[in-house]
Amino acid sequence: MKPDAIIFDFDGVIADSEIRSAELLGRTLTAAGLPTSQEEALERYTGYGRVETLAAIATLWGARVPADMAERLAAETTRAFTRPVPPIPGVEAFLARTVHVPRAIASSSSTGYIRANLDHIGIAGHFGDHIYSGREHVARSKPFPDIYLHAAGALGLDPARVLVIEDSPVGARAALAAGASVVGLAAGSHCRPRQIAALRAEGVERVFASYADLADALGLA
Repeated sequence: MKPDAIIFDFDGVIADSEIRSAELLGRTLTAAGLPTSQEEALERYTGYGRVETLAAIATLWGARVPADMAERLAAETTRAFTRPVPPIPGVEAFLARTVHVPRAIASSSSTGYIRANLDHIGIAGHFGDHIYSGREHVARSKPFPDIYLHAAGALGLDPARVLVIEDSPVGARAALAAGASVVGLAAGSHCRPRQIAALRAEGVERVFASYADLADALGLA
């Protein structure tokens, strides 16, 4: 498994942020009269962008969704993420071991949020300008393949020559549809056995419990 480039998802792959997102989603939906636990939020919405999350909420709850749901979620997200997000364990060491490999980020989050947290973690230099957002660079975010096609194109590579690291079934579906090789990473605080099973159900054959395990599989010194 020697890729010509590696494309990382961000939330749940570089930043250990998914558990915080699920907590605020569950809390905000419950306060709006749409009872949702943190675990339910993790299962239903992990990997989706803002637009896709709102669409999934509307599909599930229909007319019960308040008209200002988007504004409520935006306000709670801003409050919840004023604090920096910790890194996924081992990501700094993995980036140091792949310094010779072109790398990019393809995420449903905004580039401003991504850059701020990369700076906080101290790893922004590993990606340069190769930070791509499903909100800003393409018309359709995950689970559509557009953001991975865009990132691979920006690296000058056919997606088939790229390895994508994903934590969510939604993101894995997008990367596989783009024609990339995909590995799952289950190293974040949000990872549950059902998520690993869902990744495999999407067609992800290899799911790693840590960056160290992934580095060994890639044969990195």
